[in-house]
Order: sequence, then C-alpha cells, then structure tokens
Amino acid sequence: MAPRRSHPLPRENSLSQENSLCLPNFVAKSLSFYPKLSIVAIAIFLFTLFLLAHNVHHLHAPPQEQLTFSPTSVLYHSPETFRSEYERMEKELKVFVYPDGDPDTYFHTPRKLIGRYASEGYFFKNLAESRFFTRDPHRAHLFFIPISCHKMRGKGLTYEQMANKVQEYVESLMFKYPYWNRTLGADHFFVTCHDIGVNATKGVPYLVKNSIRVVCSSYYDNEYIPHKDVALPQVQMPFFHPAGGNDVKNRTTLAFWAGLSDSIVKDELAALWENDAQLDIQNNRVDRRATGHVGYMKKLYKSKFCLCPHGPVGSSRIASSIHYGCVPVIMSNYYDLPFNDILDWRTFSVILKETDVYQLKGIVGAISEKHFMMLNQNLVKVQRHFVWNTPPVRLDAFHMVMYELWLRRHAIRY
Repeated sequence: MAPRRSHPLPRENSLSQENSLCLPNFVAKSLSFYPKLSIVAIAIFLFTLFLLAHNVHHLHAPPQEQLTFSPTSVLYHSPETFRSEYERMEKELKVFVYPDGDPDTYFHTPRKLIGRYASEGYFFKNLAESRFFTRDPHRAHLFFIPISCHKMRGKGLTYEQMANKVQEYVESLMFKYPYWNRTLGADHFFVTCHDIGVNATKGVPYLVKNSIRVVCSSYYDNEYIPHKDVALPQVQMPFFHPAGGNDVKNRTTLAFWAGLSDSIVKDELAALWENDAQLDIQNNRVDRRATGHVGYMKKLYKSKFCLCPHGPVGSSRIASSIHYGCVPVIMSNYYDLPFNDILDWRTFSVILKETDVYQLKGIVGAISEKHFMMLNQNLVKVQRHFVWNTPPVRLDAFHMVMYELWLRRHAIRY
C-alpha cells in the first residue's frame, strides 16, 4: 500500500480526483490548517470550491465552432455585427409554437419537403428539431402560428375556406392565450411560401398589419412590409445536381432565361431578345419531361448570368441560379431579396430595374471578366445560406431566416 502523503492539501492537478472525495470532509481538513482565516476569506474559499466541484466538467468541453467567414468579408453589410449577433441568437432565441390544431389536417407538420414550395415545409420541420423551440411561453421571444396554407391547398380548400380557417384559428388563440393581446400580434409570426397563403391571411387585419409574415412572395405590391416581414427564400428541393461555381471557363452562354410570359417585363424580355445569338432566351418552360432535369440544369451550368425577371407569383429561380453558380440578374422594381438585411446582394448578383430590359445585353455584356469572376466566387460563398437541411445546419437557410426573426424580436407590449 502506498504511503499517505503528509501534505493535507491536494495538488493543483488533482482537481479531477476531488469528485470522488467527500467535499465537506475535504473542506474541514483544509480549514483546520488555517484557523485564523477571516470569515470573508473562508466564504470565498468555500464558494470557489463549490464552483469547481460543480463545473469541472466544463473545463475540458470543446469550444463552440466559430463562424467560418472573415470579419472583413464583403458579402455582409456588417460582418462583425452579424457574427456576434448570430452567436448570441444561437444561445438565447426561443420560439413558442402554439400546440393547438390537428397535425393531420393543416397544422404543425409540413405537406411535403419537395418541389417549389418546399421552403415552407422545411421551416416547420426545422423549427421543431432546433434549439430554438420551447414549450415554455414565458421563455419565448416570439410566437409561431403553425398553420400551413400549403397543406390546405393540398387538401382542396378554396380561397374562401382557407381564409375562414386562418381567421378561426387565430381568433381561437386570441381567446385562449394572453400572448397575442399583449402586443396585438407584433411578436407573432407565420410562414407561407405559396402566394395564396398570403391572401388567405387577410381575414385577420392585425395578422397582416402587426405580425411578422415570413413569405416567399416578398413583393411590395402584395402588402409586403419591408423591415417587419421576412423574405423566405423559395428553394426548389431537392437539388438534383451538385453546386456549381469556380468554373468560369465552362460558362460560354452570356445569359439564360426560360419561362412563361406572365408579366410585362417577361413579355418585353422575350420580344426583344428571344432570337439573339449570345442570349439564350426561351419564351416557354423547358420541357423537363422530354429533356429531364439534366437538360435544364446544363443551361444553368453553362451560363454566366441567369435572368430573374419579376412575375406575378414567387419563383425559385434566384435560389436555383445561386446553387448552380450562375450569377442572378434580378429584374424587379419592388422586391425584397432574401436576407437583404444581412447580405450585400451587389457583391454576388446584378440588380436592375425592369426598364433596364431594353439595354439588357449591353449591361451584362459590359461586365468585365474580372468583375464576373468576383461575382462568381462570391456566389459560391453564399450558396450555404440558400440550402435547406434536416436537421438544420449552421448558417443554412433555416438559420438565416431565424436570424431575420431575431432582428425583429423587439416588440412594443401594450
């Protein structure tokens, strides 16, 4: 048997062994050697030992992963503010999801996670599996109204029936809980990607006026209110091919667009440039049943610029352009771009007015190769912000939307 050490105090590196000791006995033995210590010193000594005994497991905890972008990055309006506030959001933000409503009908669960409106479904699913979810409304910064207009549409409800369902549900929450009435809904939000969902909420005036609307149709002419509402990135999931980028030499087409002429700017785009040799303009949808997804994606892979003109409904065209490394050319007068509070879109896209369609070829043709390479390289860096995952991944589309909500969490309570 090893001899007992004569020194009664443990060595500095024996802290991990103290968990197996009886702490009161250890303290009593330690203090017996210092009978003249003041009460204050003893109190400090005891408190220090208490903290060490209860928190020793944190000493070897791995550090939290750091945000992986440079604080001098040109992609963000204020990189350092974004970094610090994002990390704070991860630690603090809590969202209470109203438990009311049958998940088998129109509530809580997404309709599907594929297609043009997958963003709505992913948000519902991601929130439930994230650190931001709380069942305690007293901890919540924000309150989520989990009604899915996309599921209503999938079950064949008419516009009038959808509006009635939304009104009935929100009014039931007003009556049952005190949280809406504290702010008249200003700290509440709902999510919809299908444009009909925006119209279905108009039966509740305060839902439009006060609540945060997280919507794909972020056009100002659709009663969208910038800085209150949030632009939800419309992403057609899944992506069938890998992300593009850093492949400038393979992009031989100056600009590409294919779609239906359902707006004035699209009509002008097709009329002016459909037969141009340098621009690939197709006034019809690419027949994916005939060519498959490969044919359409090849056009995105081989084009320098992808045209994203304004239309009457939301479109996943911008997110698709970003994913496939084709610099988006946004042609809209009244459109709030996703994450516009965070990202400087001019560093990875070209933003034009609708009237610029008449000078389109001259504008994109005048962009130097050096400038295009810079736009393309920056585009690759922001791709992670426009992808949905399950479970969600740091800095992906879900977390960026949550950050936008975090910026809007301060509400006046009446």
